[in-house]
Amino acid sequence: MDQAAERKRQVFSIPNIMSMFRIALIPLFASALLRGRTAAAAALIALSALTDVADGFVARRFHMVTQLGKVLDPIADKLAVVVSLCFLLEHGVVGSWVLLVVISREFLVSGLRMVVASKGVVIAASNLGKWKTATTMTSICGLLFVCALPEESCAALTLALAVRLLLVVAMALTVWSGIDYFAKSWKYLVEED
Repeated sequence: MDQAAERKRQVFSIPNIMSMFRIALIPLFASALLRGRTAAAAALIALSALTDVADGFVARRFHMVTQLGKVLDPIADKLAVVVSLCFLLEHGVVGSWVLLVVISREFLVSGLRMVVASKGVVIAASNLGKWKTATTMTSICGLLFVCALPEESCAALTLALAVRLLLVVAMALTVWSGIDYFAKSWKYLVEED
């Protein structure tokens, strides 16, 4: 197989197509949020999260990890999380500190990745980061679903409490995973070029 065909095969691998699908869901997701259809938005974010799990499994299991996939996968996650949190913040469901923690961590880790990559090193995503993503996506999905329930219903109040607690756990994991990434990057930051 020639190089051009191999590159095309890698770009259009099943995991990459799933990541592209997740990115394509963002405008639909945003449209559902803007129309106040939070149950539909929760379903779309749940679909996105399940597709994220599936593309990671397929990529690792069938040795289909690509450089493009390493870029697309986190972009899809970050877009879904930031769009969701902006909506939830605007509607008073979450505090601004949640968005601040998430965005600060992403800027820190992205900057560290660039510095470390410039030295030819790739620090793989840890299980801590995967737990951070899973708890964040689950809590956001839950909060969006709560927004679709009648406000004073017992189910809404109980679910709201549970997902808010999960969101606190997600934010703790967000901070912890950022510190962990910084610790793993430290030796590459201080070494001389």
